[in-house]
Amino acid sequence: MDTLLIIDDEKSLLEVLNVVFKKEGYEVKTATSGAEAFEILNNNSVDLVITDIRMPHISGMEILRYVKSNMPEVPVIVITAYGSIQQAVEALKAGALDYIVKPFDVEELKILVARGLERKHLELENILLKKDLKEKYRFENMIGKSRVMQEIYVLIEKVASTDSTVLITGESGTGKEMAARAIHNLSRRKDMPFVTINCAALPENLLEGELFGHTKGSFTGAISDKKGMFEVAHKGTLFLDEIGEMSPWTQVKLLRALQEKKIRRVGGTEEIPVDVRVIAATNQDLKKRIEEGKFREDLFYRLNVISFEMPPLRKRIEDIPLLVQHFLQKYCQQMGKKMKRLAPEVVGIFETYPWPGNIRELENVIERIVAIEDRETITPACLPPEMLGMIRKDELKIELGPNFNLNDYLDNVAKKYILKALEMSGGRLKRAAPLLGVSYRTLRYLVDKYGLKAKEESGEVSAERQ
Repeated sequence: MDTLLIIDDEKSLLEVLNVVFKKEGYEVKTATSGAEAFEILNNNSVDLVITDIRMPHISGMEILRYVKSNMPEVPVIVITAYGSIQQAVEALKAGALDYIVKPFDVEELKILVARGLERKHLELENILLKKDLKEKYRFENMIGKSRVMQEIYVLIEKVASTDSTVLITGESGTGKEMAARAIHNLSRRKDMPFVTINCAALPENLLEGELFGHTKGSFTGAISDKKGMFEVAHKGTLFLDEIGEMSPWTQVKLLRALQEKKIRRVGGTEEIPVDVRVIAATNQDLKKRIEEGKFREDLFYRLNVISFEMPPLRKRIEDIPLLVQHFLQKYCQQMGKKMKRLAPEVVGIFETYPWPGNIRELENVIERIVAIEDRETITPACLPPEMLGMIRKDELKIELGPNFNLNDYLDNVAKKYILKALEMSGGRLKRAAPLLGVSYRTLRYLVDKYGLKAKEESGEVSAERQ
């Protein structure tokens, strides 16, 4: 529950605001003087301050300066009388969030308070994310706190201590090469080369030469001997990306190199010993490729000594805020721009979008936003059109008749979508609310109304049927 401190020497106004904001679900503390306000600020945790500017002895400006010096994360809204706009402008320059002029509309003040608290929570979340990125959730340049990523980290550490061949599977853009680099960097080969080659990027005749090298005169244009990637990676690690695209003939030569730990250059007769650890990756189902006759079964088992799958982004939703923060920092710094923030509804969209391109797609979206948008806060309007409107509502199937009750039906529909939004947001009410287009307090009310039980576990809110 957020705590408001309201300061005004008009007791009647304080009484009204105390009642209004308590009904909104806030804890409210009031002070009729600056001295009383300082006492509360020094002995209590406060989330937002509302203060009149003109008060005897200690003015609202003095309170504002004190708050900004000692608790800069706390927003301050100042109340000023008609004709004192100049003071309000000075307050804004001194760090006030906003001002409101007496006599004011209480609804307008409610909006200012909600906006101020939302901004405070967002900035606090960004601070925590930055700290998490630096201290807790980085692993050899990989980012993630989800259970599935923690399991990957443990496996990588175990695999790194061996020289076994590794096969990494997973959709495009999930970070297979980064996982391969992590294995290399944690291994005894870390000071030797890490060489990568994309097997899908080269035709068969060129791929063979790239892997195994060639001798002078072996083909037109071969004006000198050339080492292949196996020789370049000697004592180190060779990463073969998109291994499923390798031609059958090259598969035969790769199998021989893995079995005998020797290679022969194209056009050459000499067998060259190589000490290379091979890590392969693919986004294809190699067992299906074997059934189709497009991939050798013996090569598959030679590569598949140790294997693991990099999870798609949609299966590690809790990592999305960390990744977004990382890419925002990266591209704001590269482009010399002020650090940007995400509006809460954008976080909701990011966490429900299926991300077919996974981390690579997320990075591209953030780079595009930083490059194009000048605004400090990223809103849904900044996102690509295909990312919007991802909550698809099922067609309504209504059977009218004497037993049909419209109110019951609407309640059931509402409960269905509330549960769906909670599921999509990991059970967190504050992130489910934007998905439904309602405020956090409205959703909390509906959770109670429809018999849903909300509970807090480890700082997160989850919901389930009673």
